[in-house]
Amino acid sequence: MSTATTRSAGSEKGLARVAQALARWTEKWFPDAYIFALAGVVIVALAALLNGSTPQDVADSFGNGFWDLTAFTLQMSMVVLTGYVVATSPPVAKLIARLARVPQTATTAVSFVAFLSMSVSFLNWGLSIVFGGLLARAIARRTDLRVDYRALGAAAFMGLGAVWALGLSSSAAQLQATAASLPPALLEVTGVLDFGKTIFTWQSLLTCAILIVLTTVIAHLSAPKGEAIRTATELGVDLDDTPEPAATRERPGEWLEYSPILPMLMGLLTAGWLVSQFVTKPFLSVISSLNGYLLVFLILGLVLHRTPRNFLQAVTKAVPATAGILVQFPLYAAMAAILTKAEGGSGTTLSEHLATFFTNIGAGGAFAVVIALYTVILGIFVPSGGGKWLVEAPYVMQSATDVEMNLGWTVQIYNIAEALPNLINPFFMLPLLAVLKLRARDLVGFTFLQFIIHLPVVLLLVWLLGMTFTFEPPVIPAPAPTAP
Repeated sequence: MSTATTRSAGSEKGLARVAQALARWTEKWFPDAYIFALAGVVIVALAALLNGSTPQDVADSFGNGFWDLTAFTLQMSMVVLTGYVVATSPPVAKLIARLARVPQTATTAVSFVAFLSMSVSFLNWGLSIVFGGLLARAIARRTDLRVDYRALGAAAFMGLGAVWALGLSSSAAQLQATAASLPPALLEVTGVLDFGKTIFTWQSLLTCAILIVLTTVIAHLSAPKGEAIRTATELGVDLDDTPEPAATRERPGEWLEYSPILPMLMGLLTAGWLVSQFVTKPFLSVISSLNGYLLVFLILGLVLHRTPRNFLQAVTKAVPATAGILVQFPLYAAMAAILTKAEGGSGTTLSEHLATFFTNIGAGGAFAVVIALYTVILGIFVPSGGGKWLVEAPYVMQSATDVEMNLGWTVQIYNIAEALPNLINPFFMLPLLAVLKLRARDLVGFTFLQFIIHLPVVLLLVWLLGMTFTFEPPVIPAPAPTAP
């Protein structure tokens, strides 16, 4: 860390100083998120054995369930990849350069980045985190504005740290809307829940709006001023974002690689398919389709990069950001399988025991608050929205049915609370930190402040708004007809 960074960390006072100390502790003692996933499988397996399951049942559940989420793993990896590719395209880069000239003061620059990162996150959280980072860098390059680079970086993270799970790329909502991606055991409990029952309920949209306003205000008020400002230069960050010169065509066979013809045709084909979908299917069904969503974003990235060569170069740079998902989601699938399939001596699984536990403590209207708190605590150790939902969902949704809590709102309780751990666990900061060229400790002082204020607001919202719902039994889709 640079001398300026060390000096600024030591001069922090109050809550910011505590947050910086916490960040240094987590950087030193927190292992990689993959270690938590491995340990989670071992803990669940031991718990199943203590519940009376035989070693063979546990091993069979582990191995047979390991690849249950192959399709969903690929889909979530594509969310990250497509977001990165779109964010780094030339048209978006030009848009970022124009937006960077809008703020006129240091504090409004920070709140401006926070607001835009959250707005973009409603469309795609992978796009938000790269877009926000590039916007922060563009503002930091301005010579007429002295802005704290740490606060800008934290603001860029707010799309993922505040509202990402309430948007269209929400892992839990997308999973629940896609029958083919749901594990059979979970499908039997929840049925299919399209976005009309989760993301697009007025309660969810209101919550999203409240959190965006709250986060923007906090970012504005907490932005350092005067002598407390630490610019990118003082932090030793190189802000040169000059793009690499485009490779030139060397042989006739490469002509199409450097031509916009095929991307344009693919764009027209995708647009025609999308129009057909909206004409022939219900609006919410189309919007809730994860495969359709990813198709549109992938081809959009191809079109925005203009040539296949530029597109493939962007994809190559995006692939490393998907590594955590690819190696962790199979472990989450294995955990879910052990929880739901390894029966104990009494014929009861761990999932059923947990469902009974949450049903008992969640009676009398406390269910929403209990589930939100549980989600926050578990999220600190399992930093994966989609993977963690697959671990939680079987018993949480069964408990929701038992206490007659609306299933769609239960998904949203999870989504609202799931973003909070991101504010103190640096796992999902990693792609942004690579863009910003900062360390987690530079941002956590600001994100921790957001966490402190968000937590009571989130608990109040999930409790109050939960009372506006009525219980609806799950809708189980009819099985597909088999060939004679």
